[in-house]
Amino acid sequence: MSQTNTSLLDEVVQWSQETCRQKLKTVLPKLTSLHNNSESWDDHIRILKIITDMFLPHIGLSELEDECFSKILPKAVTMFDSMMKEILDQVGGLSSQNTELCSLLRNILQAMMQIIDALSTCVRHIGSFEEAPDLDAFRSLPTCILKVLRETFQHCKESEVVYCGRLSLVADLLQGLFKEAYSLQKGLLELLDRISLDSSASEEEVSDIVTVIHSLLDICSIISNLDIALHANTWKFLIKQSLKYQSLVEEHLHHGDISNSLCDNLLASFHNCVELAEQIKHAGLQEATQSPEYKLFQKTAKMCRFFANTLVHYIKEFKFFLTKYCYCFHQLYLQIISKIPPSLCAPTLPSTLSEELNAAALVPMDALVLHLLPLRPFAEVVLQQDLRLTPEHELPQSLLLVSVLGQLPSQPEEVLQLWYTGSKFSEETPRLPLYQAMFTSFRRCYTERQVPVLFPGVMMKGQAQVQVTLHNHICVQLCASVAALPPVYFHVLEHCLVDTVLQADTQTALLATDVWCFTARYGTAELCLHHVLLVAQLVKACTTECYKSVHLGLLLKRMVFLMTPNHQMELVARFPPSEVENLPVWQHVLLRALSHDARHRVETDIIGLTQKALTAWQNGGYKLGEVDKVNMVLLSLLAVVRVQSSPEEQCVLSAIRIITQLWLRMSPDQVQTHPVLQCTLQLLLSISAILVKDLESQVICQALLCVDAVVSQKCAGQLLAALQFLSSLGKIFVPPDSQNQILPRLSNLFGVLLADRSWLLHQHALEAFSQFAEITNHEEVISLSLGVEDIKTKVVNYLSKTVNAQEDVESRLQRLKLETAVIEQHNERLENNKENASNKPAAEAVAHSEPCPKRARQETSAEEYSRYIQTAESALKALQALIEDEANTTEPPPQWLESRLQELQTLITHISTARHTT
Repeated sequence: MSQTNTSLLDEVVQWSQETCRQKLKTVLPKLTSLHNNSESWDDHIRILKIITDMFLPHIGLSELEDECFSKILPKAVTMFDSMMKEILDQVGGLSSQNTELCSLLRNILQAMMQIIDALSTCVRHIGSFEEAPDLDAFRSLPTCILKVLRETFQHCKESEVVYCGRLSLVADLLQGLFKEAYSLQKGLLELLDRISLDSSASEEEVSDIVTVIHSLLDICSIISNLDIALHANTWKFLIKQSLKYQSLVEEHLHHGDISNSLCDNLLASFHNCVELAEQIKHAGLQEATQSPEYKLFQKTAKMCRFFANTLVHYIKEFKFFLTKYCYCFHQLYLQIISKIPPSLCAPTLPSTLSEELNAAALVPMDALVLHLLPLRPFAEVVLQQDLRLTPEHELPQSLLLVSVLGQLPSQPEEVLQLWYTGSKFSEETPRLPLYQAMFTSFRRCYTERQVPVLFPGVMMKGQAQVQVTLHNHICVQLCASVAALPPVYFHVLEHCLVDTVLQADTQTALLATDVWCFTARYGTAELCLHHVLLVAQLVKACTTECYKSVHLGLLLKRMVFLMTPNHQMELVARFPPSEVENLPVWQHVLLRALSHDARHRVETDIIGLTQKALTAWQNGGYKLGEVDKVNMVLLSLLAVVRVQSSPEEQCVLSAIRIITQLWLRMSPDQVQTHPVLQCTLQLLLSISAILVKDLESQVICQALLCVDAVVSQKCAGQLLAALQFLSSLGKIFVPPDSQNQILPRLSNLFGVLLADRSWLLHQHALEAFSQFAEITNHEEVISLSLGVEDIKTKVVNYLSKTVNAQEDVESRLQRLKLETAVIEQHNERLENNKENASNKPAAEAVAHSEPCPKRARQETSAEEYSRYIQTAESALKALQALIEDEANTTEPPPQWLESRLQELQTLITHISTARHTT
């Protein structure tokens, strides 16, 4: 700086305030020129301080920008940046021994503080005017200040890395620098808050406000971990300005950046809350509400609640500018709910901490969903047809859909149509109807259903809340929604219920069944009749026994209870039990659900049809090809006898006569050979277990012979029915003349079944044997059945409810998670019936990319001989039985049979000859 300029500055600093005011017009231009041309930091700061301290108070509001700020502030920012760069260039050599460098860096930091102080003076001066200033009067100031603040906060944030272990040499100045910046920002925000722009604001003013908002957003990302109060206050002002000038700035704001930053801050504070809560729990400090850890948790929870509420408010005001970010909001919801009980990956926390966490994050999530409901992109994200979620997000997705369902009744028609109907046209992004999405999501929560996770139940009649399962929780919400569903969407609900009942996952089908039954009860009697007729027709259409017929049968069984007596008679008239093709319907109906007249009609028709079928079978010579028809009527007969309690009733007497006739016809050898007769045996055993008190000893003995014949084959269906029958024998006293035939065989069967290695059969055997033992008069059967010590020990442990091995919670949870994929694959195979051909190339690609599987164990020579001989023997026995049956009829065997038998004889001779030759 020249001598003349130095003399001017030395002179000016001696002036009084009055002199400065008088010479403002002539001296200020010289000073601003000197400021811009100065190269030394010291000169720059000296001139800046003279201008702001001595001349600024005398500059009018209308002249501030043009005469002062626009000329000195950009240079001040440039000098500040050069100081920051110099620190970064020199800091590598900083050490306690290098006193010269240490002094230099400290001087630079002090100089930076002086620049910030000068800027604070500018802010205070503008704030001293009584009238609210226009932004044009100081438009350079906010931009320059925000640049300085950003650099300052960034430097403070990175100080540990920048000064690399030598922070203590400058820590006091950095702390002072941060405080000065903090104070400067506070003053600037207070000043900006006084400004008010109206619809006539210029483009420059609007641009300035937008720049301020975006600059503050940038600062927020820096100070998030520096100071909680500063962070919160900056966000408050940012949102406040966005809303204050909403109509002016909404088309210019970076809505994605703002909403994403809010989401990130919310998640960060939420995760910090969860971690702190876990630390407090593990340290046992939850009762010490005055502990530093608990106070920090409260502060963090307060920030979490602040960001959640701020995000909700921002979405409420700018929702139509946020449609591109609905995926982020969806993920945000899933991530938060996944860390809150009862989610399986959420920590278990003390009630005090859990309640604060729920208030901070869970409660605002419902409000978030409420404001997103009108947005089509949000519905498209949530209702995707093939929504691929991680396992920990499956339950949150279900809860999100429950939240949507609960809030829809208050929404306008266009929102209801968006969520209830699903996509209708090919040009739309595919989306499921809400009800279908809920059932699909529930199906995917296999692990949560098995654990099970529990929710607070609905308080009823003043009784305390109880914990309920996910099934119960969703069922209540679905039924409440059905009660408020506008009629125009009822057909969508019906389609979803039908589709869900017909899918493979049984518990999901049960949920749909519960909702369907509520719908039938809540609606009119005519609606119930209409649904029952529909379901009955579907049952009748299921020609084979499969999961669909089971699900539909369960639904039909429950819905018949809801029908009026007249409508039950109409059901009987539409599906008369006297016709064989209608029997599949009545096999699923509990006759005690029917009125007296309807029940009597059904019983009479089924008994008559059963007797007619048996007579036809007998007249036809008991052909094996006709057994399927007999089995069908027996299944319906089982439905009849299940509800009978008095053996004197005519239908029961008829049933006893029918099954007696069949038992005496059953041959143990034929049962062992023909699968169709094994089905007959299973039905006879189930019916006999109900009517056991009225069966003759000869019939019981024949039944035990047939059971003995199939035990070795281990067919689960027949053996479970056999156990039911064996258990029922405890109700009767076997006459002395039949005890030698029945009791030893009974104890032998119990012994064999109790020793079975199949866990399912073994468990049922234990249950059946314990029931038999409780009521039987033949105690010798008990002792004979328990002749093996190992079996005796297992029975004793079962009766005493001894648990051999307790699976720990974590192991069980991991096992259930592994089971999920297996069960879902099984359900998909059931639904597809056969492997999809389109998957074959993918399967081949996988096969080529993976190592070959372990080679299967090869059978030994003896095992192969045994297997083929058994197959041939079974086929020949079946052929023999068929020939013997046809010998009792007039129909001769086919003419080619004799020649084929000769060919088989030749083949056997050849095999025998080849064996001897070898």
